[in-house]
Amino acid sequence: MAAKKVLLLCGDYMEDYEVMVPFQALQAYGVSVDAVCPGKKAGDVCRTAVHQGIGHQTYSETRGHNFALNASFDEITANGYDGLVIPGGRAPEYLAMDEKVLDIVRKFSDAKKPIASVCHGQLILAAAGVVQKRTCTAYPAVKPVLVAAGAKWDEPDTMAKCTVDGNLITAATYDSHPEFISLFVKALGGSVAGSDKKILFLCGDYMEDYEVMVPFQSLQALGCHVDAVCPDKGAGEKCPTAIHDFEGDQTYSEKPGHDFTLTASFESVDASSYDALVIPGGRAPEYLALNDKVISLVKGFSDKGKPIASICHGQQILSAAGVLKVHLDLYAIMVLY
Repeated sequence: MAAKKVLLLCGDYMEDYEVMVPFQALQAYGVSVDAVCPGKKAGDVCRTAVHQGIGHQTYSETRGHNFALNASFDEITANGYDGLVIPGGRAPEYLAMDEKVLDIVRKFSDAKKPIASVCHGQLILAAAGVVQKRTCTAYPAVKPVLVAAGAKWDEPDTMAKCTVDGNLITAATYDSHPEFISLFVKALGGSVAGSDKKILFLCGDYMEDYEVMVPFQSLQALGCHVDAVCPDKGAGEKCPTAIHDFEGDQTYSEKPGHDFTLTASFESVDASSYDALVIPGGRAPEYLALNDKVISLVKGFSDKGKPIASICHGQQILSAAGVLKVHLDLYAIMVLY
């Protein structure tokens, strides 16, 4: 795919996953992404919100990460970009009343450039008048607004629902990300490959929220088969995550993150069945590094020379498994000779 540049339309209390997952996934695929917010400039921060269903009649909200913008809203033009991404959350409620925001969206629509919008982001599409006679999905509560704006409503049978109508890609929630991002990449002229690879994620309670979900969904968007496991837990069970941020103190702060759903059972995992291992950071590695079964699993990947991607505190597990010493010894030999 030729070099592409995408605009990410941000606002305070956009949904945490719905901004960071596409932001980092697209960059990992080689797409340049500018994140902007009205009234803010490059280097400023947008607050985010963690939205999830926890058994009440609607979703809960807690504070998410602080998301750093990398471009200034007043300096951008639609002509400079190949596509537009609109996260959901609460930000679209007020962004939909900003004429400058609506003007930008209309220009992308008029130029028939790909527009990918998720969850409550479709409130902005409706306000901009770009959904008339277009088939759209969204978080169910957005249905009346889309219908009133002339859209053809596509009822989400699951919260992973995606709908495509021409240049418009809409999704129900962040559960849709793997397909949502894949469809957007294809709309930009790219291709998706990776379905022949099987990846294992080594999870634990209070692993860092971004450090598990961003690579998890980014790899799924490439077509990889990704399994997430945690000792003493089975498929369908959840791990609570932690949001670690630097907010002016001498070390990072911690806030509760999303609950992450596991896809497989740890007890049935065999390293020989996977092509690579991913280890998120956070606080989980502190106790996972003490688990002999975890250590044996990591050694199984290392002994076969399979790729192991570990981030932040995840390296505590690598150290406990002795695989860092192996690489240091090899480095020492290379230096010696």
